[in-house]
Amino acid sequence: MMGKFATASALTLLVLGGFSGMLAFAQTASADQTQTPTGQAPATNAQPPQSSTPSPQPSGSQESSEEEGPLPRQRKPPDFNKWSYNVGAGANVDSGATKTFVRGGGLGGTVGVARNGNKYLGLRADFMYEDLPLKQSSLLLASAQSANSYLLSFTVDPIINIPVTSNFGAYLLFGPGYFHRGGTLNSDTAVPGTACNSFYTWWNGLCPNVSLPLDGSFVHSSQNDFGYNLGAGITRKMPSGVEVYAEFRLIHGSANETTTDVRPITVGVRW
Repeated sequence: MMGKFATASALTLLVLGGFSGMLAFAQTASADQTQTPTGQAPATNAQPPQSSTPSPQPSGSQESSEEEGPLPRQRKPPDFNKWSYNVGAGANVDSGATKTFVRGGGLGGTVGVARNGNKYLGLRADFMYEDLPLKQSSLLLASAQSANSYLLSFTVDPIINIPVTSNFGAYLLFGPGYFHRGGTLNSDTAVPGTACNSFYTWWNGLCPNVSLPLDGSFVHSSQNDFGYNLGAGITRKMPSGVEVYAEFRLIHGSANETTTDVRPITVGVRW
């Protein structure tokens, strides 16, 4: 009886020992599967995670992008010259009282400058010289063999430019003027103190005491007149950009109850 009990106890201990060993083996295998999955090798060269932050661009690219902003609008160049100049020469036709004593065809010339506000309007100043040759009948009235007579004028005029085509144009001008008429009688034999005639009245203005001055100053003419002038011209632009112009003017001045009337015809260039 005691032998059976001992045999049963030993068998029971053997079973319990085997069961404990199997349980320990199962726990060890489960731990190994958790650490290393079946069929996969452990990663040895793992790559570090890449940063999602973009790398900064070179400072030069940023400065270039800032410099390449919108360019300022460039001003359109004006289609006219702010300053223009003119030079011309020609002859004159007389009228009024001047025509009575002066023969036409006297030579003349002009120089001028204009300040243009735009392609249509400007202000032009001109200095002109006009020869006023006396008629033979005037020399007889003056008792002179010959004479020289001239007109100097200075005018300041608004000018209106009228473009017709790309090459042809026209203009108008008008305004006040200052005129100086002078001259000298040569080999004059007139007697001082004698009565003035119509020529001397025009030549020197009103004769003092209605007779020729005793000092003989009547042989010289010097009159300062104020008046007006108006004119018109046509222009032709040349390939060089210089314009050729032809101009006609009417000049009228008066002083001492006498007048000076000249009609200059001028051909010249302006640029």
